[in-house]
Amino acid sequence: MTRFLFSLILLVSISLSAQQLKSPSEFLGYELGTQFTRHHEVVDYYEYLAETAADKVKLTVYGETNERRPLILAYVSSAENLANLETIRQNHLKDIEGTGDASKAIVWLSYNVHGNESVSTEASMKTIYELLTQKSNYLENTVVIMDPCVNPDGRDRYVNWYNQFKNTPNQVDPNSKEHHEGWLSGRSNHYMFDLNRDWAWLTQIESQQRLKVFNQWLPHVHVDFHEQGVNSPYYFAPAAEPYHEVITDFQRDFQVTLGRNHAKYFDANGWFYFTKEVFDLLYPSYGDTYPIYNGAIGMTYEQGGSGQAGLGIKTAIGDTLTLTDRIDHHFTTGLSTVEVSSQNAGKLNEEFRKFHQNKDFKYKSYVLKGDKDKLDALKSLLEKHDIAYGDLSSGSYKGHSYGSGSNGNLSINKDGMVVSTDQPKGTLVKVLFEPNAKLSDSLTYDITAWSLPYAYGLDAVATSSSVASENERENISSSNIESGSYAYLTDWNSMEDARFLAALLNEGVRVRKADHPFTIEGKSFERGTLIITKGDNENKEDFIRTLQNIATKFNKNITSTTTGFVDSGKDFGSSSIQMITKPKVAVLSGGPTSTLRFGEIWHFFEQQLHYPLTVIDEEYADRVDLNEYDVLVLPDGRYGNYFNEDELTELKNWVRRGGKIIAMGGSIDALDGEKGFGIQKKKLEEEEGEENSPQPYKDWERERIKGAITGAIFKTKVDNTNPLAYGYGSDYFSLKLGSSAYEYLNNGNAVYLEQNTKPFSGFAGVDAQERISESLVYGVENHGRGQIIYMVDNPLFRGFWENGKLFFANALFMVD
Repeated sequence: MTRFLFSLILLVSISLSAQQLKSPSEFLGYELGTQFTRHHEVVDYYEYLAETAADKVKLTVYGETNERRPLILAYVSSAENLANLETIRQNHLKDIEGTGDASKAIVWLSYNVHGNESVSTEASMKTIYELLTQKSNYLENTVVIMDPCVNPDGRDRYVNWYNQFKNTPNQVDPNSKEHHEGWLSGRSNHYMFDLNRDWAWLTQIESQQRLKVFNQWLPHVHVDFHEQGVNSPYYFAPAAEPYHEVITDFQRDFQVTLGRNHAKYFDANGWFYFTKEVFDLLYPSYGDTYPIYNGAIGMTYEQGGSGQAGLGIKTAIGDTLTLTDRIDHHFTTGLSTVEVSSQNAGKLNEEFRKFHQNKDFKYKSYVLKGDKDKLDALKSLLEKHDIAYGDLSSGSYKGHSYGSGSNGNLSINKDGMVVSTDQPKGTLVKVLFEPNAKLSDSLTYDITAWSLPYAYGLDAVATSSSVASENERENISSSNIESGSYAYLTDWNSMEDARFLAALLNEGVRVRKADHPFTIEGKSFERGTLIITKGDNENKEDFIRTLQNIATKFNKNITSTTTGFVDSGKDFGSSSIQMITKPKVAVLSGGPTSTLRFGEIWHFFEQQLHYPLTVIDEEYADRVDLNEYDVLVLPDGRYGNYFNEDELTELKNWVRRGGKIIAMGGSIDALDGEKGFGIQKKKLEEEEGEENSPQPYKDWERERIKGAITGAIFKTKVDNTNPLAYGYGSDYFSLKLGSSAYEYLNNGNAVYLEQNTKPFSGFAGVDAQERISESLVYGVENHGRGQIIYMVDNPLFRGFWENGKLFFANALFMVD
């Protein structure tokens, strides 16, 4: 009788709770799934829950987007747990050191990282309501952290577009406008970056702000909710190969445990699903892999639909897929995830402790040296990840040399650092720094190489023994700006130097550059050196103060000189010491350009270089007078025959008059061949006598990847006498994203691949390697008084390949 009364009281309590709380449909005033909910309305509902169920929901704002929308997190648990939330967090983190006795499961659910994969935010509202009412028992030993919308700017862009163009009632015919987003889709954020590729690189403010909180919790389980093509059934864990080798047996097995529980519910409803296909666990910057490398069970869930589906759409087999269907599927896997985590809270805590025990990795330390600005840029990234590092000022270290790809030595006499795997983030260190990730399968979903020493342009060795760091050294600028000097000199090696130059130009300071090495007053300077003379700026009010302020801001070492008479090289009045003009830059958007690739350029100018940029959309580009601009950037994309004969003639004439085109990736195809430009695409020649027998259909994908490059790192040769390559050494490690290849230019080959070049890291098919042999990477072609700059590889890819960005700055400021 006592047990019966207790159960009755519990049921009455749950019933009263459910009556007190409004469901999403009751609060919003429409049935969930019959409309898309704007972001501010989603925030309103979560605020309502945090106010009405304050003992079980805590709402925090962890940041703001570029378009000023709030980024929120909801902490959901039992009243007892929520009252002790900070104690639970601290005890959980003690497990990393092996000193905690945590017993609660920590589950983080991330929704709507891709804005037009909009169902997940709707599902989040249904999920939190169910957790607070019918499934509150899951919360007794579980803290659920919910991010209802990782990408509010993209989501509202999609929702507002859909509400503009949908039929009333909505039209399920897939040909209707409401199922066809335009060029600027809601998938990406404000700067058109894919936030699901930014977890490790942290180029976007959404990622940077989110990771601060993520690192304060480091959950046991993290789910990233997505959508895929309309005709695809639901996907959930376990993931496909390749799995990165650091992923533990438990992390693999628990994915299966979760998948089987999801399948139980899907089977009962007759819903279709698949596992172990397509979505692998290798690339470290995803919402599933990054948490895995920090000790979590990281997973991607994919519902069919995306921006094409709208409120409902007819599928290829004649069924109608509705938004309500999509909500139910994500709702089911979300609850199932919390259920299984709650049932296995003890095991999750035990394995979390094991994960963070000292790992026996092959390489114990990564020793790096290089330009101070590049080291500082890497340090800044590591600090955002809570990765420890130390400084080195001297010593010789043996290990795997990143420069040669074999064993070697690295001598440091200044500007060195070391990063060890013997730290709480040791697994993440191994993944981000390893010279070459081990592939269990060459069929992957993303790039296969990303090693940070290559990305940041640093000399490095990976050592099998631990290397102790030295005490932190203070970085002191040795600027010597004397008001009576003839000129002020500074080097040109990094993006920090490019930002310094951009700031000077924006303030109206006139700057020259050296096209030849020189020595003056006993000091040596390389090509690209910035020369700021008193004579050029005598009409600039507060010239010295402006120069001093900008030099201090960018921590620049400035050398003052009392003369323009050099010891060797060219005097400062030589025609080889050219004035750097402040270029007026335009970039093409829309139509033929890739949304993501355009976004990388936009973000580079506004958030990295801090230099003005005019965006010209293809809809009205033919009405724009190009003579108003000095530089035209053509982003990667699919141009086809975008430029007609008259437009190509006008482009060529504009270049001859002194204009500059920066053609990137696929835009080069619009200029090659018989179009009056010198670039020529390479073709793969079949070897004589090559066997050409039919291949089994089942092998077609394996045959296809022989001609593919899935994000591999190649060592290229550099002509650093070319202004496009000022600030670089004789070699450059380039991230190659495809097998498109172009012949060497007649002259102006700044960066190129030599014969039989193989990848240093990552996968490249044998046919692709043959195609790119002896091909151009970056080059300059002169036309009259202007230039065309060809960028076959993308130096701005996802904003993380730090060492490539100076090429783009050179294209703007050094090439003339």
